[in-house]
Amino acid sequence: MDLPGRIESLIAPTIEAMGFAIVRVRLSGGNKPSLQVMAERLDGGSIVIDDCAAISRAVSAILDAEDPIAGPYSLEVSSPGIDRPLVRLGDFERFTGHLAKVRTGRPIGGRKRFQGRLLGVTGDAVRLEDGDAAIELPFPDIERAALVLSEELSLSSKEDRR
Repeated sequence: MDLPGRIESLIAPTIEAMGFAIVRVRLSGGNKPSLQVMAERLDGGSIVIDDCAAISRAVSAILDAEDPIAGPYSLEVSSPGIDRPLVRLGDFERFTGHLAKVRTGRPIGGRKRFQGRLLGVTGDAVRLEDGDAAIELPFPDIERAALVLSEELSLSSKEDRR
C-alpha cells in the first residue's frame, strides 16, 4: 500500500466516527511535504471551517502517534469544493448527469483529455458523453478527474445546503 493509502487507512475510522468521509489523501512536495486530507460530511451538508479544524486536530493526533511520515510535513484539511475531484469509481456513479473533466494516463481514441456529462459506470469503466456519442474510459487508466463548475452543479450544491 502506498503512503497516502496507509495514512487514509489510519485516519478513516476516526474521520467517519466524526461524521465525515475522506474524499482524497494526497502527499506532495519534497523536503517538507504537504499532506492534503480532503473530506466531506456524511450527511451531505456543507463542511465549514470548524469542521476542518476538528478533523485537523484528530488527524494530527493520529499521525503524531503512528508517525507514518518521516521528517517534517504540513497538514492541510479541506472540503472538496464545488469542482470536486472524482477519486473513486463510486464518485462517477454518484455524480451521473454532471459535467466532468477527465485525464487518462494513456491515450484512448487518440486522446488523454476528455470533458462531458457523466453517464454512469459500466463494470470498471466510466461512461462519459463525448460529443454525440458515449465513450467508456477504463477506471484504472484515469489519472485525474473533477466535476466542472456549471449552473446545474451550483444549483444542486445550493439545494444540498438547505
